[in-house]
Amino acid sequence: MSIGGKKTIRSLSVFSLAMINLAAIGSIKNWPVTAEYGFSSLFFLGLAAILFFIPISLVSAELATGWPKTGGVFVWVKEAFGHRTGFLAIWLLWLENVLWYPTILSFMASTIAFIFNPDLVSNTSYMVSMILAIFWGSTLANLFGMRISGWISTFGVIFGTFIAGLIIIGLGSLWYMEGKPLQISFDLKSALPDFTSIDQLVFFTGVTLSLCGMEMSAIHAREVSNPQKDYPKAILLSGIIILVMSLLGVLSIAIVIPKSQINLTAGSLQAFSYFVSAYNLKWLTPVMAAFIAIGGIGSISTWIIGPSKGLLAAARSGDLPPSCRKLNSKGMPVNLLIIQAIIVSLISLLFILMPTISSAYWIITVIVSQLYLIMYLIMFAAAIKLRYKKPKVERSYMIPGGKAGMWIVAGIGIFTSVCTFIIGFFPPSQIPIGNLFFYVGFLIAGVCLACLGPAIILLFKKENWNYPLPHERGES
Repeated sequence: MSIGGKKTIRSLSVFSLAMINLAAIGSIKNWPVTAEYGFSSLFFLGLAAILFFIPISLVSAELATGWPKTGGVFVWVKEAFGHRTGFLAIWLLWLENVLWYPTILSFMASTIAFIFNPDLVSNTSYMVSMILAIFWGSTLANLFGMRISGWISTFGVIFGTFIAGLIIIGLGSLWYMEGKPLQISFDLKSALPDFTSIDQLVFFTGVTLSLCGMEMSAIHAREVSNPQKDYPKAILLSGIIILVMSLLGVLSIAIVIPKSQINLTAGSLQAFSYFVSAYNLKWLTPVMAAFIAIGGIGSISTWIIGPSKGLLAAARSGDLPPSCRKLNSKGMPVNLLIIQAIIVSLISLLFILMPTISSAYWIITVIVSQLYLIMYLIMFAAAIKLRYKKPKVERSYMIPGGKAGMWIVAGIGIFTSVCTFIIGFFPPSQIPIGNLFFYVGFLIAGVCLACLGPAIILLFKKENWNYPLPHERGES
């Protein structure tokens, strides 16, 4: 097999796949927000894992081992419902990713400012320069191939998740063992949330969506040494690490920081600064900022290449112009990555230059979440469909219980996705969104327009979009 006239290098091992999953999902920046609900946050995490994270992981493992081809979600949905629906699924994954970048890039720029001078956060020139430098630097690094991209993800996970996370967990454990005052109660009443509160239901959607992304590593199927065996192992390994560290990390923050000090807009570094002040370790704050920044760069690098390679698979099926299929000598979709970087740069500039960004931040977050959930609905439906349409395709991992087992697992995922999608239209009380009808109408219009994107693109499709490029004719 060759890509771009060169033999494909199978450079990703079980460890590399697990690190890609961890870089995509296992960020500690969500811990303080989750910890806002104290002991009941563990209930939310456990429920989100059962109803969403585990179904995504199991379905991704089966589909990836049955169809281990570059493209991931696009390939799976295409096999089930045809290339147009496959194009829609990967388009939604790519688009929500592009819209998400301004929020994570702003967070990254602010975090890096803490290393040198926290006052830089209010400096627009610094924020713009840092956002562009982070994204374009990560894009250029990905052009050097999946081996380099995998190293960046691994490096980011080691520093930004393992080391930074273990520091927080270690300090929380020390606090507990020394018998210092706890900010939460460990009793049954504290463990169960108030389900009559719309704010708590909206909060649960945030916890649920923080566990999205386990399907990401499947996009790199051609770079995996033994996909049929390596994917289930990588998903199991990364899934265990993500859930265990999230549970311990959230609990460590919740027992030390008063609830009033944690809010939806507080970053992990702000929470950590409060944490270390109790031990007079404020000198650790810039060190932690550096670790979190490295972890963020690893996460950004992972998301830069993942959906782009899925979109490449759609382009190779004739859904995008031939120029979108151009690969460099490392087999990376150079034109798609450059186009993506330009679009993200423009959106980020508009985002950071707005007079106030709190409401805009929330609206962007909700639209991103809604698009991702639609993609998951399609993916879960495809998994069920393929059990009937392609039962003889060998899957080295299959969800147990036959067709009934698939219906149960994927059905739980579909149910959770639908409920989370609906709840997403209800804003939390602490976010000023203005007129509710305008807010909901804006979200509906944004989601509908995004979903129409593939159909609009295909209206302008030309015959030469289906013709293979010279280097593709010899590809096996």
